Amino acid sequence: MSHEQWLTLLKQHPGNAEEYDISTCRLNEGSPLKGKRMIFLGSSVTFGACSFEQSFVEFLEAEDGIIPYKEAVSGTTLADLNDSSYIARMKTIPADFRADAFITQLSTNDATKMIPPGTIGNKDTKTVAGAIEYIIEYAQKTWKCPVIFYTGTRYDSKQYEKMIELLYEIQKVHEIGIIDLWNNPMNHIDKDTYSLYMADGIHPAKAGYRLWWTPEIRKTLIHLLG
Repeated sequence: MSHEQWLTLLKQHPGNAEEYDISTCRLNEGSPLKGKRMIFLGSSVTFGACSFEQSFVEFLEAEDGIIPYKEAVSGTTLADLNDSSYIARMKTIPADFRADAFITQLSTNDATKMIPPGTIGNKDTKTVAGAIEYIIEYAQKTWKCPVIFYTGTRYDSKQYEKMIELLYEIQKVHEIGIIDLWNNPMNHIDKDTYSLYMADGIHPAKAGYRLWWTPEIRKTLIHLLG
């Protein structure tokens, strides 16, 4: 399939209809998140690969008035494998950006590429555990703000499920917040609604971000940030 054909399919997806577009959002002046400055580090789900670059980041900006710094590149891993990895790109984010939170996507690409999970404290950034711990320590030292990881909603991946279990083990050692969409009751929806919300098992369409993911992420961010 060519890129043009792929874009046509995305445009035809019911979840990417005009009614769900960010242009129709209204700002909630009373949002507790208004004016919060947040760094977002991630891959395609943070980028909005199947929603024309409108992810929950843009919906939080439009509806809650957050001030985002978004560093997202599709297909990238937490594990430090090349210059496009999370760790390499994190180091390009300005150290003087005043941040109220540093939010990282638990990348599904590490699961797809079967990156070794590693062990806590191993310092090997080519493993999932080592990369996560490096990101936590670097972010806390550089921006001196809460560090939060978020997961995707459920799809068929035992490897990703193990990564989430590992993330909770890391939380016992490091002070981090977790926005857990995987183990969330939100996953109990009917097939038609799911088809509207998701472009595939991993990537939401605009409707999925706006109506499904963003409300849950918003609620948890408000709780975590007080």
